[in-house]
Amino acid sequence: MSDFGPADDNAALSRLVFELSLLARHFPASLLRRPGFQLDRSAFLILTRLEFDEPLSLRQLSEAFQLDISTINRQVGAMLKQGLVDRVPDPSGGIARKIQATTKGLDVLASDRRQSREGIGAVVADWADTDVDQLSRLIARFNQSVEHIEENPWPRPPLIR
Repeated sequence: MSDFGPADDNAALSRLVFELSLLARHFPASLLRRPGFQLDRSAFLILTRLEFDEPLSLRQLSEAFQLDISTINRQVGAMLKQGLVDRVPDPSGGIARKIQATTKGLDVLASDRRQSREGIGAVVADWADTDVDQLSRLIARFNQSVEHIEENPWPRPPLIR
C-alpha cells in the first residue's frame, strides 16, 4: 500500500522521505563511480571532514561518523598508504596521534569535488540560479537539523554557511 494516497495526513513529509531515499541513491554513489574520480566514498567523506577541522584522533573520527573505531581505523589505514592523510602529534600536547589531511589528499579532494560540481552542474544546468541557491539552502538547513538532533555538528567552509 502506498503512503501517497488521499488519506495521507502528511503528504509533504511522505514525499520528502521518498525523495531523500532517491537522493541517497543518486548521490554520492553515482557521482563517485564516474570515470576520473580518485577517492572512494569513505576517503572523500573523511577528507571533507578533515579539510575544515583540526587534526582528529581515530576516536574523534569514529564519533564524528558514528562508526566503529575499527572501521575508521581500516579506512584511515588505506588512506595513509595512499598518502592522503598523515598521523601527526596532537597539537594540544595530548598523547594520542591525530589524523590530518595531506596536501596530496586535499588536492585529490579538490579534483574530485570539481568533477562533482561538473556532474551536478549538468543536472541543474537548466535551473535558475535562484532555484539552485534555494535547494542548497534547504539541504543545508536539513543537514544542520540532523546535526542538531544528533548533537554532531559538521564543520563547513565560511563561504557556504
